[in-house]
Amino acid sequence: MPRVWIEDRAEHADYQAAMEAWQEAKRAGSKRQPPGRWRVRWYGPDGKGKAKTCRTVPQAEAEQQALLQRLDKGSYRDPQSAKAAVRLVANEWHGSLRKQGRRTKDDYRELLDLYVIPKWGDWQTGAVQWGDVDQWVTELCDTPGKRGTTLGPDRIRKIYYVLSSVMKHAVKTHRIAVSPCHEHDLPSNDDQDDHIYLTHDQLETLAERAGRYQTFIRTLGYTGIRWGEAIAIKVGRTHLGDRRIRILQAYSDIDGHLELGPVKNHEKRSVPLPRSFAEELRPLVDGRPRDALVFTAPEGGPMRYPNFRRRDWDKAVKSAGLEGLNLTPHKLRHTAASLAISAGADVKVVQLMLGHKSAAMTLDVYGHLWPDRLDEVADVLDAGRGAALSRLRTASVPT
Repeated sequence: MPRVWIEDRAEHADYQAAMEAWQEAKRAGSKRQPPGRWRVRWYGPDGKGKAKTCRTVPQAEAEQQALLQRLDKGSYRDPQSAKAAVRLVANEWHGSLRKQGRRTKDDYRELLDLYVIPKWGDWQTGAVQWGDVDQWVTELCDTPGKRGTTLGPDRIRKIYYVLSSVMKHAVKTHRIAVSPCHEHDLPSNDDQDDHIYLTHDQLETLAERAGRYQTFIRTLGYTGIRWGEAIAIKVGRTHLGDRRIRILQAYSDIDGHLELGPVKNHEKRSVPLPRSFAEELRPLVDGRPRDALVFTAPEGGPMRYPNFRRRDWDKAVKSAGLEGLNLTPHKLRHTAASLAISAGADVKVVQLMLGHKSAAMTLDVYGHLWPDRLDEVADVLDAGRGAALSRLRTASVPT
């Protein structure tokens, strides 16, 4: 049982001195409260003594009971820890990131420096309340960002995610008991206007117009892998017999330099290949070293996005009659998802194929593509009800 006790400071020299100073200030017209006579004392989980003063016995007893419950249930947090500045906790959180690639960490650092720390940096961590965060989200929605333009829903959600991660770190390090970043009404990012879903005919026409990169475009359009993942595919991870490609790494462009790192969300996975398409990859795989890249730039080495867009992609899009759709290589992920769903893939299959962190994320983005099947449910209910009515009628017929 944790030990929490109350002591009377009436005979303590520091209390008597504080009372004399207060009485003198009161005679001079001060309206400040008198010093607390009752001191609640306890030992924290770290074994160090803690103390808090209260002005009345009921206040001290209430604080004593609250501390006993928190210490007993393991929900205790040192009040002094909550006074740590958000800036300190934010930098501590960012420094603790180990799984994320350099590009992701740089993105988080940018959002910390542009939005989180300027707003919250000097706040005490324990002082940030749910309402404060909610008002901040409204400000992000209503005011221009640091670049002078209105922040989009995705950008706002990413900024909020960074603050939420900082506060989760504060909970894990026992600075606060509960994060203020929960159940906020964030701007929707499910606007599908920029999603482009090519048909099989459109995808094949685009690939045919891409010349030497037609197999690469089919890979993007039928597997849904990201650009950085596609250009990092190695021969040894392309299993044509099983019709699978193992996605284990991805390239990121860091200040003009390509760096090989982990895949996004660390979702290593295998993606399926249509049988006919798998054979198209064979000339790029057979007889080559296992660590060789399957897809390379014309001059060798990994492909670079700006060069590919300018030299190959834009021309293929125009030749295929798809200009005006704002089609990008990345948006072929949407085509892959839509084609898989139309072929009968369930949400878990699409999640694994695309490397989403959760099925909920997949549903948020592509849920509208699955047929709602409401008529099927109604038909099954009709059949069940009809069978029940038939049995009741049979049972009611006199023998």
